Amino acid sequence: MIIDVARQIALKQYRGDFSFEYDCPAELVILPSARIDGKVKVFGEFEIYDDDSVGVSLKLRYTLSGVCSYCLEPAQKQVEYESDILFLPEDDGENYSYNGFKINLTTAVNDAVLFSQPQILLCRPGCKGIEIK
Repeated sequence: MIIDVARQIALKQYRGDFSFEYDCPAELVILPSARIDGKVKVFGEFEIYDDDSVGVSLKLRYTLSGVCSYCLEPAQKQVEYESDILFLPEDDGENYSYNGFKINLTTAVNDAVLFSQPQILLCRPGCKGIEIK
């Protein structure tokens, strides 16, 4: 999950793309009784700007499985998420930063996994919950 900015500049390649699969830590799943099935697919593009900041268009795709938040039946959701991120070559306390040579995408990917999760997981659209007979 590394973008070698110094190498890209040396090769005069200021734009590029990336893709990889990521074993997401289980503690990043915020819904009780849910899990990410398999690996998170991460892909996107980057562009190195004149001031050495780097714009990254990050995309995630994964399957969230668990129990329905309303009726407790098995549930599954395909999650897709996109985020545009700016990495700065110095830490300003507010943005993502990198050491001027390489960008490690781990923190940005972990944050994207957190932001992308639904607040509830449903077995089907319109689930009304447990039916009492």
